[in-house]
Amino acid sequence: MKTLKRILKIFFCIILVLFAVFFALSFKNNPEHISYGVTFSKPYSDYLGLPSKEVFVSMLDDLKVRKFRLSAYWSEVEKTKGTFNFTDVDFEVLEARVRGAEVILAVGRRLPRWPECHIPSWAKDIPWEDQKKEILEYVAKTVVHFKTYENITYWQVENEPYLSVFAKENCGNLDEDFLREEIALVKKLDPTRPVLVTDSGNLGLWSGAWRAGDVFGTSVYMYLWNPTIGEIKSIYTPSFYKVKTNLMNLLYGKKKSLLIELSLEPWLIEPIINVPIETQINRMDMSKFDEILDFAERTGFDEQYLWGAEWWYFMKKNGHPEYLDRAKEIFNQN
Repeated sequence: MKTLKRILKIFFCIILVLFAVFFALSFKNNPEHISYGVTFSKPYSDYLGLPSKEVFVSMLDDLKVRKFRLSAYWSEVEKTKGTFNFTDVDFEVLEARVRGAEVILAVGRRLPRWPECHIPSWAKDIPWEDQKKEILEYVAKTVVHFKTYENITYWQVENEPYLSVFAKENCGNLDEDFLREEIALVKKLDPTRPVLVTDSGNLGLWSGAWRAGDVFGTSVYMYLWNPTIGEIKSIYTPSFYKVKTNLMNLLYGKKKSLLIELSLEPWLIEPIINVPIETQINRMDMSKFDEILDFAERTGFDEQYLWGAEWWYFMKKNGHPEYLDRAKEIFNQN
């Protein structure tokens, strides 16, 4: 009996210590002002049947977005081996520059939007060792081409590279040595700009990505969907992100951190163009939209990039402008 009581006391003490540590690490004031941006993907906009250039210009002129995360997809800029075409990304970065908008430009094999790893058809079946050489060539060409644009603030190298449980069938296992090689190449070619490395907010441990880059970015997904269970709401609180940020600062050194992907579109398990509009609204109605924004305000990040801008335009095209109207309010206040 005495042994049991001793064990319970020790257990209770451990719980108290953990609670005290969590409380201490969760102390971080919410920012007085949040700078908002968006992630934009031309291939995804095209997939939704939207006029991509018009949408991008509308984000600049109508929404007044002044911070973008853009991607130089390998599958788009080098459709033919050895032939590089940066026309579409040039258009985006230049239009942003004309209006004084900043750009985070992502390079690498794994970049935002499904299928995560964007590989040109000619490179899909070549051995990994050969593919790595091709990736480095594409990264080098991209950085050299775009480093003259003064409105590029960061290079993002790969997207959530340490998230091994997602899209493994398309990306395989992380080659951490190669990730370091990519980052080193970018820093050598352009030592003037910081490198951003990202990790999942729901599933990532953060330590690898935090140490790998100069700047860290994470994601927030509140509402997910499982074909068996149905809707799943994240159990995390805003304090969870403050605790992880403070812990990383404590363990690995303080650095700037961003909320790089705040999900404001529905989580779907089949192609969006096959999903009824009513289902999409059910998965992400305006009450959820505002709930997620309110949640993110309390995570402590003063720079937040909204995810789903292409979908807002898609919904307006389908008779639901309320998402775009709400986004306009956000950026006008910003």
